[in-house]
Parts: sequence; C-alpha cells; structure tokens
Amino acid sequence: MASTIIDLLKKDLSVEEGSLVLSQDVKTGLVLVDVVNGFCTVGAGNLAPVQPDKQISDMVEESVRLARLFCEKKWPVLAFLDSHHPDIPEPPYPPHCIAGTDEARLVPALQWLENEPNATLKCKDCIDGFLGSIEKDGSNSFVDWVKNNQIKVILVAGICTDICVLDFVCSTLSARNRRILTPLEDVIVYSRACATFDLPVHVARNINGALAHPQDLMHYIGLYMAKGRGARIVTEVSFASP
Repeated sequence: MASTIIDLLKKDLSVEEGSLVLSQDVKTGLVLVDVVNGFCTVGAGNLAPVQPDKQISDMVEESVRLARLFCEKKWPVLAFLDSHHPDIPEPPYPPHCIAGTDEARLVPALQWLENEPNATLKCKDCIDGFLGSIEKDGSNSFVDWVKNNQIKVILVAGICTDICVLDFVCSTLSARNRRILTPLEDVIVYSRACATFDLPVHVARNINGALAHPQDLMHYIGLYMAKGRGARIVTEVSFASP
C-alpha cells in the first residue's frame, strides 16, 4: 500500500534530485541532525529502532563518511544532539534522549567527533535545531557558527527527515531569507544521508493515540516539503579533486 502511494507521489509530486560536487571554492559546512543512539541504535530507547533498519544504517554510514571527509579537509562540522531534561517532556513523544545518558550521545561510529577540534557539538532540547541553538543571552550558536566560519552552503544529513531535519531546514531557510545568516546562500539536503522511523499502519492501530508513520512515505514527504521551502535535494555527494 505505502509503496503504491509513494509511486503515485513521485509521479504527481516529484522531487527533482541532483548530485553535488563540493570544492574548496565554496565554503561549505556539514550539519548532522540527531545521529544519536536514541534514534539510531537498535534497542537504545523509546524512539530507537527495535530491529536493524536499512534506511537508518545507510544514513549513519553516509554521515560518517561525510564527517570524516569534512574533518580531513578541516571544513566545519556541526552535530546536533537531541538532549532532554528528565522533568521536561516533549509531547507527543515519550521520554527519550535524556541528557547524560547514552541515548543522547552520538552513535558509536561518530563518537570520535567528541574529541575532534574541527567539530562543534550542540545539545538541543527541542525538535528544531535552529530554535535549540538559542542561548540564554539571546544569541544563537548556530548563527554564530555560520558567521564565524563564513559558510555559504550547508549540507544537511540526519534523522528524522520529516521531523527534526525538516524543521531545522525550514527555520534555516527563513533565517537566510531574512539575512540573519549572512553569508549563507544554499541549504542542501542529502537524501541518502537522511532517514526517518517506521511505524506501519497495522502496528499503529494497536497503540493508543499513535499516528501511523510509514518510513519510505514519510521520508519522501520530508524531502518534498524541504524542496518546497527552498532547499536543494541531492542523492549523491562527492568532492572535487584538489
């Protein structure tokens, strides 16, 4: 059923996806959204996959590849980490990624970023990383990261395509349009390095208050919405030869 709907969507609501070749000529920053245990590691928490998930494991693999290459080139990397106070809920979601627990840490394959001088790690206590970057003094650490590094393009990867990734992309595009993020010009979403969770209809029916969330369908909708807001969507990312 879901695959049939996706086929219809791709026909009538197509998302033009291209390829991206990164070069030293354009200052590019990598943003990793919530590639943490609580969303990506099997059995790690209430919102983690309950069994191995190819879309999520592929996302993690591509995120690791990009992070390695960006750090080798000393290009800026920012990783958002979902991190919540135990006494402050985030409805409609159950408790997840509690600060100080393994759920709120990067997946094992990315934990080297914790000691990587080229990477900035930002804990956030809300869905939208842009809003989660607002500090107590009113400044915004994401805005500062863009300006301090003079970033013209951000490449976005992570989870969930239709939730945290989409909200961050939409806020970033609005801020760019208001000239809050100068010199940022483009926001690019790498579809193969994004993923979302799977809650099939037949499972959701047996969970009180749950909304069905077919993985492939919602991943596509997330990309479509990001494209509609002004993001570029790419399926391949490579690096130009020096």
